[in-house]
Amino acid sequence: MKLENIIYCGDNLIWLKQFPKKCIDLIYLDPPFFSNRYYEIIFNDGEEIRSFQDRWKGGINHYIEWMKERVFELHRVLKDTGSFYLHCDWHASHYLKVMCDDIFGYNNFKNEIVWRRTGTHGKSKRYSPVHDVILFYSKSDKYTWNYPKKPYMKGHVEEYFIKDEKGWRTNYYGNVLTGSGIRKGESGKAWKGFNPTQKGRHWAIPKSLYEDLDDNFSRLSTLQKLDKLYDLGFIKIVKGQAWPIYERYLKPNDGQPVTDIWAYQPYTNGLLFNTNEGIDEDVRWMSPKDQERLGYPTQKPESLMERIIKTSSNKNDLVLDPFCGCGTTIAIAQRLQRKWVGIDVSPSACKLMRNRVEKNGARGIEIVGLPVNIDELKALPPFEFQNWCVGALGGTINPKKVGDMGIDGFTFFNRYPIQVKQSENVGRNVVDNFETALQRDKKDRGYIIALSFGKGAYEEVARVKKEGLFIELLTVDKLLGFSEEKVSDKMFEFY
Repeated sequence: MKLENIIYCGDNLIWLKQFPKKCIDLIYLDPPFFSNRYYEIIFNDGEEIRSFQDRWKGGINHYIEWMKERVFELHRVLKDTGSFYLHCDWHASHYLKVMCDDIFGYNNFKNEIVWRRTGTHGKSKRYSPVHDVILFYSKSDKYTWNYPKKPYMKGHVEEYFIKDEKGWRTNYYGNVLTGSGIRKGESGKAWKGFNPTQKGRHWAIPKSLYEDLDDNFSRLSTLQKLDKLYDLGFIKIVKGQAWPIYERYLKPNDGQPVTDIWAYQPYTNGLLFNTNEGIDEDVRWMSPKDQERLGYPTQKPESLMERIIKTSSNKNDLVLDPFCGCGTTIAIAQRLQRKWVGIDVSPSACKLMRNRVEKNGARGIEIVGLPVNIDELKALPPFEFQNWCVGALGGTINPKKVGDMGIDGFTFFNRYPIQVKQSENVGRNVVDNFETALQRDKKDRGYIIALSFGKGAYEEVARVKKEGLFIELLTVDKLLGFSEEKVSDKMFEFY
């Protein structure tokens, strides 16, 4: 089974069961939230709409059982060195954590990350809900971790560093090389006349002192490390000081470790050291006019995925998103030179995500599981059937869902209206109504797509042609004859 830069269309549980064990390095999933909302995304993902109607009507226990089947498979395919990020909201986060603890093990739970997803809003009698939760688990204690940092606050630098002709160096006050508690190993031994054990402490060297040194440094013993840092000038023994102190200058990549609260703060530009960005601006929420927006209501910002992928994977690692939606995860994985796999139940979403990864440099991306015969098309939910038909004609979906006058889409170049009927023997009345829609839209040409047409429909088309109105009747089996190369991805470019 191919597991590199490929998109699978269909139920992720069915696909995941075909994956081999321990093949994925990083999993991120943003499943439908248990929020009782009736989502209708701009390309009308009928399967997602149906799922919100039917899947959650059994209550929270029904939802958790549905999720548990999938998380169990995701745990199975995750490598022992892999990481797992589950994005959810307050409706189900606590239930999902208990379920994930059972599958991954309580000790493998690493963080409950709080991500601010919006600005303050609402007038309800409660604190305004503005955050989502990301549950972070590892498969074992040995997992990829690239020590993410964010810029220091400018006030922190001014308090703990001193500026001189070389830059910003650490203030000597508090720059001790010891930690509290006695150790029996080498970190408790005396060095250059200083004995930490006598003071109830032990040698504790800040990682920031040696993180840029070569790998051989980590193989040294504690006292050898102290000798090396002293020789390099990082450790000072100042007369009158009770302990050796360290000295270092700020480097461009310095910063504080990323915490478990990822909360963009608007209007904080200028408060961070060495950058004009605001606090957590790299993971800010998406604004209504953001150029990234594709019309998908649960779309997450690219920068959020970039932080997760950079932290928990390396180049050429394999990243999986089993609820891939509009493809943000795999698009960023492609850009960061990771391998990836995307799964989504919606054929429309799969085509959209292929378009995104190809814009990031991917070539020849295959979508496995798209409908390929008339029976599979008949089985599609109504909105997905509509999307497939409009796409096969190289058109764009009508973004207007209320009062669309029976126009489901438009041809790409001339914007001729398209109407789709998932029916057999479509008759005269459909053509009559479409004629009215064309006249209201001031168009002289349009297309009706259906499984089949009755005699009356063809007679009506012949009648209106005499009046200068051209309506073409297209059957689905004719559209199936179009090759994949002729199916235009332009249908998504109106976003």
